[in-house]
Parts: sequence; C-alpha cells; structure tokens
Amino acid sequence: MPGPAASRKFAALRNRDCRPYLIGAALAMMADNIEHVITYWVLWQKFHSVALTGFEVVSHWVPFLLFSVYFGSLADRYDCRRLIQGAQVLFMLVSAAWGVLFLTGSLQVWEACVLLVLHGCAGSLWGPGEQLMLHDFVGREDLPSAVRLNATFRSLGILFGPVVGSALLLGLGPTAGIFANIAFYLPLTLFLFRTRFTGHLRDGVVARARVGMLDSLRVFRDVRSDRTLVSMIILAGLGSFFVGASLQTSMPIFAHDLGAGGAGLAYGSLLFANGAGGVIGGILLEATGRIRPNVPVAVASTAVYGLTVLVFAVTSSYLLALLMLLVSGVANLASMSIGQTVVQLRAPAADRGRIVGLYGVSANGLRAGSGFTVGLLGAAVGVHVSLGVSAAALCAGTAAAGYLALRDRSDGSGLGDRSDTGDRSALSGQAGA
Repeated sequence: MPGPAASRKFAALRNRDCRPYLIGAALAMMADNIEHVITYWVLWQKFHSVALTGFEVVSHWVPFLLFSVYFGSLADRYDCRRLIQGAQVLFMLVSAAWGVLFLTGSLQVWEACVLLVLHGCAGSLWGPGEQLMLHDFVGREDLPSAVRLNATFRSLGILFGPVVGSALLLGLGPTAGIFANIAFYLPLTLFLFRTRFTGHLRDGVVARARVGMLDSLRVFRDVRSDRTLVSMIILAGLGSFFVGASLQTSMPIFAHDLGAGGAGLAYGSLLFANGAGGVIGGILLEATGRIRPNVPVAVASTAVYGLTVLVFAVTSSYLLALLMLLVSGVANLASMSIGQTVVQLRAPAADRGRIVGLYGVSANGLRAGSGFTVGLLGAAVGVHVSLGVSAAALCAGTAAAGYLALRDRSDGSGLGDRSDTGDRSALSGQAGA
C-alpha cells in the first residue's frame, strides 16, 4: 500500500504550536553543546585525565541505552510537557552545580562524573516526550515535516553550540559562562506552560498500564513481529554503533593528516562541514518535498551515509573529505528523520512512547559503542583503518537490514497501513502490516 502523500513544505513551521517548540528545542540543544564546550575545557585544564575524557562520551550516551524505553513508558502515561520541563530543569540544575563548583574551586573527579551522568539522563528523559509532542502538534499528515525540521533545528543547535560556547568561555570565563548558559534552556521550558498539547491530546489515548522498568521492556517482545519497525531500529543502531559519535571525536586526527594551511583551520572546517551537512540536508529535504519517508529511502540514505564515511576515512584529499562530510551529514539526517517518522507512524498510540524509546536506545544509546568500533580498534590499527572498517560494516549491515524490511512486499512503504491512533492489534503477533 502506498504511503501517505508528502506533507506541505515547512508544514511544521506553519504550525503556530510547533514553531515555538522547534525554536526552543534548538536553543536548548545549543545550551547542551555550550555546556560540553565549557565543562570539557575546565575538566581537561584541571585534571588532564584521558580516562575522564573517555567517560565524558560514555556518560552522555549510556543513559539513552539504559533508560530510553523506561522514559518512553513515562511519556505514554504522563503529560509530556512536564517530562520535558523536568529534563530542562535537570539540565539547568547541572549547569548551576558546575558553576558553583567552578566558583568555589572545589570540583573533584567524582563530582564531575555525577554531573556528567545527570546531564546524560536529562537528554534521555527529553527524547521520547519530544517525539510524542511533535506528533501531537501536527498530526499524522505533517509528522514527516515536524520530525525532519526538529532534526534540522537540533543540528543548528549542535552547529552553533561550540561557537557560542567558545565565545562565552573567552568573553565571560567558565564560571560566568556556565551560569549564563542556563538562560538558553528557559524559552522551551516556559513555552510548555503555554501550550495545550500534552503529547496525547490529538489521539486521546493515554497508557494506563503500571509503569515499571521490567514492564516497559515488553516492547522488545511486542515489536519482533513487525519487520519494518525492527529494520528501522536496526538501521539506526548500525549507524550509531559503527560510526556514531566517533566521527566527531576522531576529527582532530583527520585534521592533522589532511591539514591544508594548518591543522587548526582544517579541524574547524571539517567540524563545520560535518555539522552543516545536517542543516543543509534538512532544509533541502523540506524545501524540495521530493523525498518521502519510506523504508527504501531510509535504507538508501543509510547506505549513502556509510559509503561517504568510508570514502572520508580512506581519502587523502582534503577537498574530497569536506565534500564527503557534507554529503554524509545530509544522508545521516535523512536516514534518522525518516526512520523516526516510520517508527512513529507504525507504533500504536498507547505504546508510542515505549517504541520511540526503543528507537532511542538504538539511535542514541548505541553511540557509546562507537568508542570501541572506532576508538579502541583505532588505537591498534589506526583511526583511518578502524573508521573505514566500521563504515564498511555499516554498509553490509544496511544491506541486510534492507533485505529484512523489503522482502515482504506487502509491507509497501511501511507507512500507509496505520491509522492515526495506531492499530491496537498490529504488534500482537501479526507479521508486518
């Protein structure tokens, strides 16, 4: 069955409820990255600990791995506005705690570790509730636009976070800078007091089942029969596990090896290309409206992401490396936003948060694994080889996941066979749609 018609161009920005959310989320994501810039710099200056540097990455993503499904079950049961506000308040409290410790000069390693973990927990709490809010704001027809633009605005936050963070660090210093950063979380927090949408208003369905860590894990069993859902979750996990956060963390090495006119300039340009690809990709996809959110496109875009990272890993041309980073950013945004959309539209309304949380485990939690696939392997054979091998594994895994998703032709695009509220029996043992 064919998927739904393409949504209106920039439909989510035309929605008066969704538009301020997107802007607020971009500012909050920028604040997230500003905090990384300031705290990572202070931690290195104070402790010079390579182990702590590694923990900074792990602590950010492991909460997504451990808690995303549980936080998704909370989003199914409770008002998503309050969950997101809780996440934003936790972000602000962590920033304030950093500021106090910087001000008093009393920061210790164990305190830094606790704050890093709490920061990661705030991000994982935010994720499922955000996706339910997007669905509630715009409905099924315009959901692809909302997911795509949300990813684009978040990419903007990621792109400008280091710039603003560096300006605060240099202009105000780490203590005043981290306190000032709290203000960027406020617009989203305050907006959620004004909107009537809860994440459940449009569907009118709120899960009544008891919320518990073990109870929420039943979603793993429930989704097995839907090969399209499984393939989208696998695709997201492949990209996260094999490449994930390692592309950015290994960029100084590539900048040194590819450096044209100085490693510092090369590093900044590569980082900018990596971030700008996501922004450009989101704008292009939204402006053209030609790419529909379906399984074949998700598979193709993931394959392009793997291939471009593979070329980036092995090329000795600086210009080609920049081009590959731009294209990989476009492909990665397309893959992740399409996968997120397919998952949301196939999920029954009562279990949408849990299933979105399961997707978050794969798309975000498995990013911690890239420290092994690229980082540790790179220590043994070189980062060019480890990233190339990981990218090749991503391509092979994408081919397998695509075959899994597409072999049952009755699944069609993977979208057009779910109602707005979801098919309550869709995950009860039926194979596919």
